[in-house]
Amino acid sequence: MSGRWHRWLYRGGRPNRVARIMNRAGAIGSATGLARHWVTLEVRGRRTGRAVSFPLVAADYQGQWYLVSMLGEDANWVRNVRAAGGRAVLRHGRRRQVALQEVEPALRPPIIRRYLRLAPGARPHIPVNRHAPLDDFERIADRVPVFRILR
Repeated sequence: MSGRWHRWLYRGGRPNRVARIMNRAGAIGSATGLARHWVTLEVRGRRTGRAVSFPLVAADYQGQWYLVSMLGEDANWVRNVRAAGGRAVLRHGRRRQVALQEVEPALRPPIIRRYLRLAPGARPHIPVNRHAPLDDFERIADRVPVFRILR
């Protein structure tokens, strides 16, 4: 799929109807654990209190695992995780309670670069080439939330 298509799916930073349907299917598929980096994040909605599921790509870097927001600060899952104090459930073959700890911007660049190598669908949303030097990632790191997955 093209970058234009991916940007259309999330125009205005929110998933449109097609993206929501694809996300539901993706959440089911990623929860199975068949693909190494695909996970489903379940977190309480900050308004409804109901569990909300999001298919995401988990990036591994230096022995740790991370979730990166391709849509930046305004992604619903980011707001929900912050409102929940980092408490969430990850599904990847099985369900497990996790704590998500936000990574400070100075430490994000190599994690974001690793994430872009793993998540082709995120590339149109993050304005840095995945092969760029870390200096380029430093310029955008404060706009791309990253959370360390703690067990």
